[in-house]
Amino acid sequence: MNAAASAPRRLPDTQAQTDSRNLAIDRVGVRGLSFPVQIREQDGGLQHTVATVSLAVDLPARHKGTHMSRFVEVLNSHGTVLDVHDIAGLPAELLRRLPARCAHVEFRFPFFIAKEAPVSGARGLIDYGVVFEVEATAQEPQFTLHVEVPVATLCPCSKAISDRGAHNQRGIVRLSVRFARQPVFIEELVRLVEESASCELYSVLKRPDEKAVTERAYDNPVFVEDVVRNVAERARRHRRISWFRVEAENFESIHNHQAFAVIESRPRRAAAAAKTTSPARKR
Repeated sequence: MNAAASAPRRLPDTQAQTDSRNLAIDRVGVRGLSFPVQIREQDGGLQHTVATVSLAVDLPARHKGTHMSRFVEVLNSHGTVLDVHDIAGLPAELLRRLPARCAHVEFRFPFFIAKEAPVSGARGLIDYGVVFEVEATAQEPQFTLHVEVPVATLCPCSKAISDRGAHNQRGIVRLSVRFARQPVFIEELVRLVEESASCELYSVLKRPDEKAVTERAYDNPVFVEDVVRNVAERARRHRRISWFRVEAENFESIHNHQAFAVIESRPRRAAAAAKTTSPARKR
């Protein structure tokens, strides 16, 4: 057999070709990847779950395309244990393997917490939506932790004007935080949010429990505005949180629409600088 014929043919690298349109792409990559992960819990344990993963980089104007297979290769070489320190290595590896200046990594997964009903003590699991997000350049990665916490709220206005009862509803609080040094655990943020609503939710409730949570909500009425303010106040006092954004959304029981409210903080360093830099007085 001819030696030239038996040698592997060199395949063209089409993605590396030059693009003439002179348009850089802000973000290109893969999303919708399912990947098994182990999440570090506050008590030191590991929780097994499945994440939906998104990986992306920017693309310079001169490049025709990115190499999609490298995203999956980096993910699979990373391992399944996931915490703040582990996930920071992913965008750094993407930047090393691809011609990019910034990388974006996102893991979305359900996180389960076992809770006991307030009277009977019946145990059940509640799932919370969690996102680990990292935006990174060659200089510094920025990690953001997002949690979605279901809560119960009871309307203060309805309680004040009604002779019997008050309307209540289930809501979702979406809390995003960043921290400077020590990490904040998922369980901490869940507790912070649940303490800010009329009542927390449970998966198992006996009749004495149902009575207890109904009365607890009735004794703690909150508007959607109260919820975001309560969460923001607690987040602002938290020593390890340097930035936060909180959104509360109520799925109204007597309206065909949702009510929502949002508060976003400034980073603490920027806020401190603003306090020390006062505008010049007019003479």
